[in-house]
Amino acid sequence: MKNEIQSKLALFAANAQAIRKDFTWHDTLVKKMAALLYALDNRSIDCAAIRDSHTQIKNSTGVFSTFRGNMALCVATILSLKNRVDLFAHTMSVYEMLKNEKFRASDYLVVAAYEIASQAKPEEYGQVVTRTREFYDSMKSKGFFRIGQDDYIFSAMLGLSDIEVKAGTERIEQLYQRFKPEFRSGNSVQALAQVLVLSGDCDTTINRILTIRDMMKSQKIRLDKAYTLPSLGVLALLPVDVNTLVRDIEESVAFLRAQKGFGSWSVDKQALLLFATAIVASVYAKDIENGAITASVSTSIASILIAQQAAIIAAVSASAAASAAAAASSG
Repeated sequence: MKNEIQSKLALFAANAQAIRKDFTWHDTLVKKMAALLYALDNRSIDCAAIRDSHTQIKNSTGVFSTFRGNMALCVATILSLKNRVDLFAHTMSVYEMLKNEKFRASDYLVVAAYEIASQAKPEEYGQVVTRTREFYDSMKSKGFFRIGQDDYIFSAMLGLSDIEVKAGTERIEQLYQRFKPEFRSGNSVQALAQVLVLSGDCDTTINRILTIRDMMKSQKIRLDKAYTLPSLGVLALLPVDVNTLVRDIEESVAFLRAQKGFGSWSVDKQALLLFATAIVASVYAKDIENGAITASVSTSIASILIAQQAAIIAAVSASAAASAAAAASSG
């Protein structure tokens, strides 16, 4: 394992311990996500800065605002990593623009608004929001029942790109149909296709994804599950021997599992894989010779992680709500 991977893993584990007792009412998985985002930026976690951003969110929004929802701590974390005092105000502005385009209020829309506000200039917001809606509608026309709020973040990322809407959507659909027989989760296959189009995929990447999938499975590492499948697309873009990738991820998972707060009772296998692959990918992304792809992958890693995190939180919240409703009806 590269020394840099080892260092980032250790930093992540230290960050997770540092934030563990803070933000008492927030989910432990979200707090680990905050720890990871700081580690990916090679920084020790700054709980005071996160708290300041979290306070800013609370002071700027109403009690029932979506900004105070399940992703609030994650948004506060990414705001704290940026040296821009106006970023949250711009994020709220873009959020309202997206709602005016008939996007529904949700945690996904909050993150989509942040993506646009942090990566585009204010004078470009209108154009990007329009393209975000066009990408979403175009994808919806090709897969009505599989495109939903969980596609808001990728729609925003596509809207920020220079990809032509029709050509990009058609390529996403082609990739979806290509991978659908290989993987079970339709939503995650859609996300995988979006990752590849955003990164300027090629035919060799498709074969490499399947090779990595098979080699991972042979080592009992399942990246072909619902929340980790998009990461498989990122790994396939890296200029690293597949055997090296498999070994590094295997060793990274083992390292994290041995750390305090990362036992099987605290973090399930898929979340652990999500953390490990993000760190490995962030290190090797710098070795990509194509500068455009390097920037794309580096930017996408955090965005894809946040999208996956939002999906996990939404699934857990829905499951908890269903359990509560069932308990109430039986009582």
